[in-house]
Amino acid sequence: MTRRAHRSVALDTALAWYFVAVWGSGYLATKIGLQYAAPFTFLALRYAFGILCLAAIVVAVRPAFPTSRRELAHLAVAGLLMHAINLSGSHYAQYLGLSAGITALILGLQPVLTAVVAWRWLREPLSGAQWLGVVLGLAGVALVVAHKIDIHAVTAGAVVAALVSLAAVTAGTLYQRVFCPHANLWAGAFLQFALSLAVLVPLAWAVEGLRVDWSWQMAGAIGFLVVFASILAVNALHTLMRHGEATRVTSILYLTPIIAVALEYLLFGVAPTALAWVGIVVTSAGVALVAWRRRR
Repeated sequence: MTRRAHRSVALDTALAWYFVAVWGSGYLATKIGLQYAAPFTFLALRYAFGILCLAAIVVAVRPAFPTSRRELAHLAVAGLLMHAINLSGSHYAQYLGLSAGITALILGLQPVLTAVVAWRWLREPLSGAQWLGVVLGLAGVALVVAHKIDIHAVTAGAVVAALVSLAAVTAGTLYQRVFCPHANLWAGAFLQFALSLAVLVPLAWAVEGLRVDWSWQMAGAIGFLVVFASILAVNALHTLMRHGEATRVTSILYLTPIIAVALEYLLFGVAPTALAWVGIVVTSAGVALVAWRRRR
């Protein structure tokens, strides 16, 4: 392997672990933010701040914006799926009372759904070991979050909202990879944030009245989710998708509940159960099987 290839592998590894750490932390940040604003209002504030941050980056970097209507349309579709619909669904599910455990379990189906789509339509064949890894990863996630699942908090509306989020994030990630493979990520994010804000502000006004209980906790949650998740982590995900197969990349999402459990223990003293530790081992084995490649 050449030195350049070693640097590429090291970069992808660092991006993957960064994504996992931030995405797992996002569960707790979202939980904090929703205590002070309803989901659509919270997301509108999140994207308004995100546009301000990206505007500074755009002025400094001067990225190339798309010039054709076709590319703009593709970025718009990917942005609405990945940002507006995905996060509205997951946030609204938690707002309706769906526990963090069930939400994580439903969204943990993304690698399975991605594997099926990539195998059927993107011509990305999976070996038997990789299919086993996909199943093991999902089973491990179920074990990790089992102690958090409150079946009494499940409502039809909340489950539908979580399923909408699952479909949107899977479709949005694959759509951007297929139809926007060369779009500048900074310019694309700026346009997608602006479109998401244009959709969410009227929705928040009509449904929630744009009511906000201002606090430092909410500001901190928005700052963390915008800078480290919506901007840097999403860009890391799209970069990884451009470098590798869809199933191998999205399999790292199985690791995010593990991060959430670890942070919950560090911040709130909620210790993982023995079943959660078994789930961590099973999940890690599943991700390793999906990501492993036979050396040629």
